[in-house]
Formats: sequence, structure tokens, C-alpha cells
Amino acid sequence: MTHKRYFLVLSIIFAIQFLVLSVAPYNRADWALENVLVVVFIIIMAISYKTFPLSRISYSLIFVFVSLHEIGAHYTYANVPYDSLFMSSFNFSVNESMGWSRNQFDQEVHFAYGLLLAYPIRELYCRIADAKGFWSYFSPINFILATSMIYELIERGAAGLFGGDLGMAYLGTQGDVWDAHKDMALAGLGAFIAMTITLCINISI
Repeated sequence: MTHKRYFLVLSIIFAIQFLVLSVAPYNRADWALENVLVVVFIIIMAISYKTFPLSRISYSLIFVFVSLHEIGAHYTYANVPYDSLFMSSFNFSVNESMGWSRNQFDQEVHFAYGLLLAYPIRELYCRIADAKGFWSYFSPINFILATSMIYELIERGAAGLFGGDLGMAYLGTQGDVWDAHKDMALAGLGAFIAMTITLCINISI
């Protein structure tokens, strides 16, 4: 499969997923709010493909991340029924086995943000800024942490602006005052793991 066709296939699959999950979301206003940045991001990706195509690995990782995000947007992050799905499919409770008292999908996706997007970000640093050595691995982690902090500020601002159920659904803290700190820490941990794996692979080649 050519690189162009691979990108096209991922784009079509995501478009179908986007349309399916846009039908009867748990909270339409929250779904729309959650997808503002996604739509902007997808447009940028489509426009930049011809002049600055990324690797298949990067496109695949980005695809997995935005797919996870769309699931969260459909249900609202605090109500994604992953535990019910595991119970009905495998008679196994993830929350009970891990000792979780709240829905953890939000924090899992923050972890995925670092784990899945650090590699594409590193690719950008290497190609645009000609980052090498230590900086090619540290810069993506730094970027993930910085953007995670900015996103938490955006969430807080949006929650204050819209207020009510929409603000709480978008914020998704579920009563945890340390939610923002945990989100940023998990994103940083995900990025650190991704860069450690990338470093180990590059050393072994």
C-alpha cells in the first residue's frame, strides 16, 4: 500500500467513526466543544499532507489517539462505559481489580496523549528544528507537558465560561481536586515511556 493510500484509508476510517459517534451523543453541547480542537487539527493535517507528510507510524499513532478522543466526546469522558463493557464481555471489572472508585477513561486518554503523540512530535522536531541526540527525546516530553498545562487552563476557562452541566462535563474532574495535576503527570509519563522506547529502538538499530 502506498503512503498516500495509507493516509487516505486512515482518513476514511476516522471520518466514518466521527460520523457514527456524532449520532446521539450523551451531551451534544459537550460533544461539539470537545471536537473544536479536533476539527482544527484534522484540517491542518489534511492541508499539510502534500507539503509535509509524516511517517506511517506517526499517522497511525495520531489515528489511535483521535479515535480514543472521539469515544470520550461521544459519551463525555466521565461516562465512557468501559467497565460495563468489560463486565458484559469478560465478566471482569477493571475498576474493581485496579481499586478505582471513579471512571478513569479521562486519565487514560491523557496518558495516551503523551504515549501516542510524543513520537509524531519528535518527528516534527527532528525534521523542522533538526533536533538531535538528547534534545530530540527531551523536547517532545517538554512539549507534551507544556500543552497539557495549556489544555488544563483551557478546560478551566471553558468550565467557568459555560458553567452548569456543560462546564462540568467538559472539565470532567468528577470531584477530584487533583485531577488536572494527575492529567498532566500522566501525559508526561506517557511521553517519557514513548521516548524511552524510541531511544531503545534507535540504539539497537
